[in-house]
Amino acid sequence: MLSKHLYLLGFGALIYGAAACADDPVTPAIPGVSAGGVVAELIKDGFNGTEGPIGYTDGSLLFTETQANKIVRIGLDGKVSTFLENSNGANGLALTPDGEIVAVQTVKTKVGVVYPANKKNTLAEKYQGTAFQRPNDLVRASNGGIYFTDSGTRPSKENPNPPPSHPGVFYISPGGELKQLATDIERPNGIQLSKDEKVLYVANTQGEHILAYDIAADGSIQNRRNFAKLDGWKKGEDGTWSSGADGLAIDNDGRLYVASNSGVEIISAKGESLGVIPLPKKPQNLAFAGIDKKTLYVVGRGAAYKIPLLTTGLSSRPK
Repeated sequence: MLSKHLYLLGFGALIYGAAACADDPVTPAIPGVSAGGVVAELIKDGFNGTEGPIGYTDGSLLFTETQANKIVRIGLDGKVSTFLENSNGANGLALTPDGEIVAVQTVKTKVGVVYPANKKNTLAEKYQGTAFQRPNDLVRASNGGIYFTDSGTRPSKENPNPPPSHPGVFYISPGGELKQLATDIERPNGIQLSKDEKVLYVANTQGEHILAYDIAADGSIQNRRNFAKLDGWKKGEDGTWSSGADGLAIDNDGRLYVASNSGVEIISAKGESLGVIPLPKKPQNLAFAGIDKKTLYVVGRGAAYKIPLLTTGLSSRPK
């Protein structure tokens, strides 16, 4: 249960705020990133699906409550409200300079604008005549191009025998042309651009590494490589190995933040592991928000948390 008390940020200042019980995980001291001893503040638990967070224009956070078919807003005051109903199962989100919200959508699978209502449109819903299977995450480049993942199909209790899986990474050019860029990733999930937009990062949930690709002038990718080995690479109760790599965010210094089995992993722009911020529940996705973008919001397994950091999120991108 959350309680109010004084806690030490690690650089000599005492701050009054919400913290969890003493045995809950606290942030390690990571130079330039996080102060030691800060506890992730639980905003709310019990959401029906938690994905797709982005920092909104007013400093608030938006994320998708996918199974509830809506987009949720967390205000600067911590108040939780519904931002958009009937989101068509929106998962990952992106924001355009005009304030439009683009989403990968999972009920009728497609990629397109979901907000505002008078600008809803479809950017892509099929590739070579075949509908997408499970659009998962996306990132919008400064030129308007959109990279997104389709994690394919996998057995579940509701559907133990799904159609054959066809996971992939796709690109919608600024002119609207759809291209398939990769089909050799077991389960592509989170996707993000480097600060200079010359490298594309892809989280492979079933792999041990974050993948990186060089981006060509036409938006295509090449030179696949293992960018960073993940601490989250673990053997599950079912005997299979997975990193749990999911959502990706980037800060103003080009560091990559990865939601994994271990928590939030922080990776330098050179692919070096800088540390892990643990959380009570395994995270699914994350984004910087707030007026100064120095708060990292993390969602996963029905819960939403926020963590004050020393660094700032990239001002030109919503996560």
